Amino acid sequence: MALRHFERMSFDFIHENPDLEDELEQWGKMPEPSTEDHLFMLRVTTYDRVAERLKKAALELKKSIVAETWGSSGQNVADFSLYSGALGTAFLLWKSFQVTNDAEDLCLCSEIVRACDSASLGSRDVSFICGRAGVCALGSVVAKSMGDNDLMDCYVIKLKECCSSKPTPMGLGNWNLDLSDGLLHGRAGYLWACLFINTYLGTETISPVQLAPVIDKIFSNGRKLGRKGGSPLMFQWNGKNHWGAAHGLAGIMHVLMHFNLQENQQKEVKETLLYMIKKRLPSGTYPLCEEEKGDLLVHWCHGAPGVALTLVKAAEFFGDKVFAKAAVDAGKVVWERGLLEHVGICHGISGNAYVFHALYRLTGSPEFRFKAKSFACFLLDRGQKLLAEGEVRGGDHPFSLFEGIGGMAYLFLDMVQPATAKIPAYEV
Repeated sequence: MALRHFERMSFDFIHENPDLEDELEQWGKMPEPSTEDHLFMLRVTTYDRVAERLKKAALELKKSIVAETWGSSGQNVADFSLYSGALGTAFLLWKSFQVTNDAEDLCLCSEIVRACDSASLGSRDVSFICGRAGVCALGSVVAKSMGDNDLMDCYVIKLKECCSSKPTPMGLGNWNLDLSDGLLHGRAGYLWACLFINTYLGTETISPVQLAPVIDKIFSNGRKLGRKGGSPLMFQWNGKNHWGAAHGLAGIMHVLMHFNLQENQQKEVKETLLYMIKKRLPSGTYPLCEEEKGDLLVHWCHGAPGVALTLVKAAEFFGDKVFAKAAVDAGKVVWERGLLEHVGICHGISGNAYVFHALYRLTGSPEFRFKAKSFACFLLDRGQKLLAEGEVRGGDHPFSLFEGIGGMAYLFLDMVQPATAKIPAYEV
């Protein structure tokens, strides 16, 4: 198997030493950055002290990201998406506002969203991460925070139009279009946008009656493919039966478990997840798709990390210990092989760190908080150096939220409150 990750860090858990850093400085033995000794020192430094350092680094990264993705573009939006474009910068600013309460972040976020609104008018992508629904959802929530209820209502109406059963003047999102069901580009991604709005604006903003046809369509499509194999539900992307969070089973099941499903629908989701657990690879990770059994990918988009987050949700949704155990098992894979050669959310170290945040919320075990902190400390200590040397990559969009350092900055901000840290555009 080709090496696509750094060696796992030593020690699954170390008790914090609140005095070590001060003592090393006092003795003149402070280790050099980007060395094993310096990384070890960060990992045993008290959580609050490290979190403050991560926050400071995140705010510096944010300045660079805004300058590159907004300032240098002349404020023209070529890519409006959350995944690789300007909306990802807006989402980072939204997170920064939540952490710092800096009104300038909120105002700039709103400005970028308005530009994304104009740029996305012709989009037929209905998802939160790659489509117009993400623009409308974030826009409505930001407008509420700014006290602009008229703008908030306008964005909510636009979101509903994205997946209207009737053609709109803009030609957006007719259900007769050949949409996928996945999170990144399809119906599950639209449902997530509605979840985001309902979380911040009220649970009835997008009513269950409006969402029921979308949910029913997903189940209908899943059953058709599921009949051909051993899983109750199955979904295709580019002609393959995908399992991962971005395009396949893990992401779609994760979204569905946020709704009040009918009893038969709950059973189908549960049995689909049990099928995945049964069919996982010998290494403990999960395949890219039904047709391929390669054991290379340990990413949020494909492999154990995305599935682990879904299994955490399943443990909460069903109250079944089998899902909690499977989530912990998937977390072991992430710890062993999750220090990837990319820094971002989708297929990088930042995204994988969120597995440990989720396991910490599920179990309360300090081991998982320590592991999340260890991944963040790895990025803090040597992320920029490795990027400069080409040892790790920021993807095709190096300042973006899902591929680049935008995701690293977002993780660093989330480390301030580990009990509520959730991977963007996946966990609500």
